[in-house]
Amino acid sequence: MQYRTLAGTSLYLSEISFGAWAAGGWMWGGNERNGAIEAIRKSWELGVNNIDTAAVYGQGESEEIVGEAIKTFPRDQVYILTKYGMRWDLAKGDFAFHSRNNQGEAIDVYRYAGKESVILECERSLKRLGTDYIDLYQIHWPDTTTPVNETMEAVMKLIEQGKVRYAGVSNFSAELLAEARKYLNIVSDQVPYSMIKREYEQKLVPYCISNQVSILAYSPMERGLLTGKIKPGHVFAEGDHRSGLFYFKDENISRVNSFLNEIKPLADEKGVTLGQLALRWTLDQPGITIALAGARNAEQAEQNAKASDIQLSSEENKWINERLAKLELVR
Repeated sequence: MQYRTLAGTSLYLSEISFGAWAAGGWMWGGNERNGAIEAIRKSWELGVNNIDTAAVYGQGESEEIVGEAIKTFPRDQVYILTKYGMRWDLAKGDFAFHSRNNQGEAIDVYRYAGKESVILECERSLKRLGTDYIDLYQIHWPDTTTPVNETMEAVMKLIEQGKVRYAGVSNFSAELLAEARKYLNIVSDQVPYSMIKREYEQKLVPYCISNQVSILAYSPMERGLLTGKIKPGHVFAEGDHRSGLFYFKDENISRVNSFLNEIKPLADEKGVTLGQLALRWTLDQPGITIALAGARNAEQAEQNAKASDIQLSSEENKWINERLAKLELVR
């Protein structure tokens, strides 16, 4: 496992992070709690020392699973990254979407990061995680109803109290990140980034490189699409959010799989899976510090962790990019 320092911090993190969204089950067609705990512990055994979760994942269940999984780990050697600012229990802020919880009950989710809400969410997260501090606390999505300075002041208070070590953002544009950094030292921006989702290369990546802000790439395997295991006609489990994404239209699945077939000889040559190759490619891109990879069981966790050991030459990355340039998806 290779490690990288989060910009402007003392956090020395494994370049593969355990992404715990799917562990919470919500929007992924359910979960198996014991399998998720085993996946986190297997990742730890293989050198993955940081876990990314969020209060809203499973409406607290993901954080509870993380807390259960790490309770025997040395706390100063495992780094907890979690998020705030999405409320399913308070109708305030920007309405985000309708959903159903793991029990099948209808819920409405709002993006809200008012000062008192941020403080309350932190207390709840600390309790679920079974810890007295969070290493990286990230606003999950922008909230247009709350001034950015109010949100950042709330996090500053948490840092002063020792409940949060460092502040990050998630899904922020370069412009909004620059605004947030006027009020607080923001060390990272977590955004969706993969072989087939590269919009942030236009503005955010150059900004972060110039201003020494780390980028945490989530969904680097595009929710499983870049593993090559999803075929046209695939039927997702009830409640799985992927069924409504354009990436998973049959035509796009076919186009992506054709691209994957082109690069599969390289994966075979290195003795790795397509998903592992996608993870390694992500980590090799300019500005990317960490790649988040989810796993529902120990086997998937092991595959993700071992992607750190893969080496791609500049020529091999260029060869992959030349084939990516020909891939066009339909909306």
